[in-house]
Amino acid sequence: MWKGVVSFGMVSIPIRLYNATESSAKVSFRQLCPDHRSPINYKRWCPEGEHEVQYGEILKGFEVGKDRYVIIDDKDMDNIPLATAHSIDITEFVPSDDIEPGLYYNSAYYVEPEELGKKPYHLLRKALEATSRLAVAKIALRDREHLCALHSTNGVLLMNTLHWPDEIRSTEGLKGLDGEVKINPKELEMAKALIESLADTFDPSRYKDEYREAVMKVVQAKVEGEVIEAPPTPQPAKVMDLMEALRASVDAAKKQRASREKAQPEAKRARRKAS
Repeated sequence: MWKGVVSFGMVSIPIRLYNATESSAKVSFRQLCPDHRSPINYKRWCPEGEHEVQYGEILKGFEVGKDRYVIIDDKDMDNIPLATAHSIDITEFVPSDDIEPGLYYNSAYYVEPEELGKKPYHLLRKALEATSRLAVAKIALRDREHLCALHSTNGVLLMNTLHWPDEIRSTEGLKGLDGEVKINPKELEMAKALIESLADTFDPSRYKDEYREAVMKVVQAKVEGEVIEAPPTPQPAKVMDLMEALRASVDAAKKQRASREKAQPEAKRARRKAS
């Protein structure tokens, strides 16, 4: 979806970018007319000529005055006088933990080298691994310029677009952060014990999206004229019960972990038997 070069110092690496993720619309709803219960259609309408315009005929215009537009086509955008339109120029290398992923990371892209760029590509990748650093650069994608970071993961360079600093909202005004809360040392130790009892390496295969399954239960219930009752809302532990809630959570987590560890060998044996 993008072709250009990654540049650092005097080295240029011809590369291509590919989307690293995809959105799977597992649940979709149609918009219906309230009177006829039929799907609603949207038309791209020109009020000046009072006619519908097909999507492929639509032009992009930039307003330069009242009712005055300059038409911009794809060729114009290909010739945009911006270095980052075709080049990812690395400006600095920063420690891997300098960028807060929860706030700054946005879309992810795999970086693939062209044939002539294989050696410098893997040189950069291994150098990033060896130094535990990220490469910070800028790139023009989808009608705007992005800050981005490149890092090595699983034998490939991964590029994440980053939010600009002015896009990050301040925490000021969050009421739950006002004032100081005293933490009992015993409660802290119990909370740490709970974390340790649930500690494990991240394995994405253990998780699945259950939203579609839940929605289909609602749909089936409506078809059959039944009513789905909402699950009870979890209630936060009272301050006086916090220690007891933590202790009970630790016990439950230990039992859950023991059950999971017992199930893993059985699952492996089942897979071997099936193969």
